[in-house]
Amino acid sequence: MISKMAAATGFSVLALAVILLPLVQSGNQAWPMPYKRLASRPPQNPYCQAGVVPFCPTGRAPNTMPHFKPTDQLYVYAMKAPVWEFKFGDRLAKYHIMHDAIGFHHVQSGANFTMEWYELYQLFNCTFAHVLKNDTLFWCNQGAACIYNGIDEKHWKQNGTLVKVADMSGDVFNQFANWTEQDNNTGVYYETWTVRSKPDGPLWFDSWECATWVIRAFAAMGKFGAKFDTSVHLNYTRMNIYSKEPVLLGNASTIFNGTEKKLANEVLKFYRLFQSHQSMPHLIESMLAAFWETVVEGKFYLFYNEQYWMLPIVQPHFKLTYEGYPLPG
Repeated sequence: MISKMAAATGFSVLALAVILLPLVQSGNQAWPMPYKRLASRPPQNPYCQAGVVPFCPTGRAPNTMPHFKPTDQLYVYAMKAPVWEFKFGDRLAKYHIMHDAIGFHHVQSGANFTMEWYELYQLFNCTFAHVLKNDTLFWCNQGAACIYNGIDEKHWKQNGTLVKVADMSGDVFNQFANWTEQDNNTGVYYETWTVRSKPDGPLWFDSWECATWVIRAFAAMGKFGAKFDTSVHLNYTRMNIYSKEPVLLGNASTIFNGTEKKLANEVLKFYRLFQSHQSMPHLIESMLAAFWETVVEGKFYLFYNEQYWMLPIVQPHFKLTYEGYPLPG
């Protein structure tokens, strides 16, 4: 009896280990780091400005998703276009630097809608903090969903993708609309970087941007009952950093208002390299210093879940990937 119980216990432990294996654990920290959701979206600070392109200029007001009759029918489209196509045309498409969105066609009315999730204040502001005159860092890193009327077929087809991926009822869309508002109000901070130990290696931090929103949205639609065409294969852009296990440094209060003056100066020095509106000589100097800091010295200071982490960078350091993700089946 004891041997049978021991065998059963041993099997249970082994099974549990297999289930938990994808969560790489070191010390008290389980990886990948879960993305931190908030109870509600913080108000926007007037210091943060979008710059050239305002956020969602023709979109619906927040928390006003359309709703349809439960028996209505909608088609769902995956849409991709090169980042900053308005400025660079198709150049970035050659490097698979793509922006992702979702299109909807309401069969009964013929109406089309476009949905996308992106930065409120543009990518650079979401990736690097502003260094203020009082030697503190200020982040303009919120992202949000935007839904607006129409689908600009030329924009998505010309240098990218516009392909039907699913059918859904009005009831399924209405559930998705409710999910969208909850997701949009709680997952508010844009995260540019995917941080891994090595290519195809364990994940430390996942990104939170347009591509991961589409993947997340498709998963929600599938859960609610949308029927996907799994013969369609889609790839998504990832901006990767490769690092040994990240080291937690603390939050803004513990670093900049505490006794860690040396650490505060190191973090400030790093982010000063990535300030916008630098003169050309200063910009070249900053780029060379950033290369030395990240590639030669192997240090990158990441802000994630409102905490600062030091990433011990390893080869291949940084890499852009275009990775395939299956549609819900």
